[in-house]
Amino acid sequence: MPVELEWVALSVFIFFFVLVTVMGFLAARWKSGPVNADLDEWGLGGRQFGTWITWFLVGGDFYTAYTVIAVPALVYAVGAYGFFALPYTIIVYPFVFAVMPLLWKAAHAKGYVTAADVVHGTYNSRALELAVAVTGIVATMPYIALQLVGMGAVIKAMGLSGELPIVAAFIILALYTYSSGLRAPALIAFVKDTMIYIVVLVAVVIVPAKLGGYGAVFAAAGDAFAVKGGATGLILKDSQMLAYATLALGSAFAAFMYPHTLTGVFASKSADTIRKNAILLPAYTLLLGLIALLGYMAHAAHIQVASPNDVVPMLFKTLFPSWFAGFAFSAIAIGALVPAAVMSIGAANLFTRNVWKTYLDPTISHAGEASVAKITSLIVKVGALAFTLFLPVQYALDLQLLGGLWILQTFPALVFGIYTRWFRAESLLIGWAAGIAWGSWTAWSNGLKPLASVSLGGATYTFYVGLGALILNIVVAVIATALLAWISPATDRRVAVRS
Repeated sequence: MPVELEWVALSVFIFFFVLVTVMGFLAARWKSGPVNADLDEWGLGGRQFGTWITWFLVGGDFYTAYTVIAVPALVYAVGAYGFFALPYTIIVYPFVFAVMPLLWKAAHAKGYVTAADVVHGTYNSRALELAVAVTGIVATMPYIALQLVGMGAVIKAMGLSGELPIVAAFIILALYTYSSGLRAPALIAFVKDTMIYIVVLVAVVIVPAKLGGYGAVFAAAGDAFAVKGGATGLILKDSQMLAYATLALGSAFAAFMYPHTLTGVFASKSADTIRKNAILLPAYTLLLGLIALLGYMAHAAHIQVASPNDVVPMLFKTLFPSWFAGFAFSAIAIGALVPAAVMSIGAANLFTRNVWKTYLDPTISHAGEASVAKITSLIVKVGALAFTLFLPVQYALDLQLLGGLWILQTFPALVFGIYTRWFRAESLLIGWAAGIAWGSWTAWSNGLKPLASVSLGGATYTFYVGLGALILNIVVAVIATALLAWISPATDRRVAVRS
């Protein structure tokens, strides 16, 4: 049955979409430096973003449209387990404070643009550089596709059918990203995050007031989970504790290995900017906790949907006037554009610096690098769009879960090299391969689920496959390095510079 077109909501949606489109094209003139001069300007915004710009940019590409859709959807479906995103975003910021300024210093001193640049500079290994680059590109593609899933959910809620609206939105995104590079999502992130904060703060006050208060909200959600049974509920089951903890820890380690989050780090103007952001960014964790509560509110509002991904749009459509629903929908849709742009830029930077320049055109000019990256960013977006249009949504979900597992395997090569040169490049490459192979096989064997179970002493333990693969990765790298050192002692045992 077709959904009636919501003209008021659609009008508000179009207004804000046009606003950010204009901002996206004007961003090419924002901040000094010609966008097309080199990859630093187009792909990193000239490395000149201060504390507030970086805060909005990193928050904008870390908390995506799909986050706003998927976290409440998971809470709606299973309850407490869906809140794993909160401890994961709490754990990640001390890691950012300790590690990312050192990584920024290494990149800034040598002119590195990507994680693979840093890895090559540390180990002088083209094979390890390529492994990190390819992993980053492949892991990012389904992540971009999921932004389309989030955008599609709100477009459908307004009564628009077909794929044309999503195609049009991504054509506009592709054009202003091509024109303005990283400056476009950085500027738009101001609008996006402000809108998201307004939407969530209004929702967590107004929705419970309409539903009888938070006591009624939690009671209704508890009753719904009691009827559903299984591994659902307001409190974690004993059997979920290990899975919850390992999923949170593994996700925290993976979060800033992605090309788009590292792009935000490398675009910062100083190491202190990153430290200040690590202090300020937990405000987004508070926001995420409030967003997650929308899943419980949907039970209290008796929202019934075919897919949990439709929960948030239906909640706003049901409980708010059309104009505010349109405002909320536009905030979520813009929340897809910012991370999708940064993700495509991050992937384009990797391809340009670590594939094209390394293997196809080593003498390419700085302006040539920018041109290749711009074209690559278009191709990446087209690939993500085709993925969404022609394959079931579940494929994007499954591949994004695998993407998290894969990107986590770049952690040893990128992070360990900041502190020590003890590891050999060959060992890290073997460890990476072992983690990728075992993790992918285990996830595939479990129906592409992120969790696996093992029986020990009559008890069954469920854990996050990605973290298990990372542990295997590190163990293999340690053993291989020790064996290589025994067979062929290295002459250079310098400790990495920490200044």
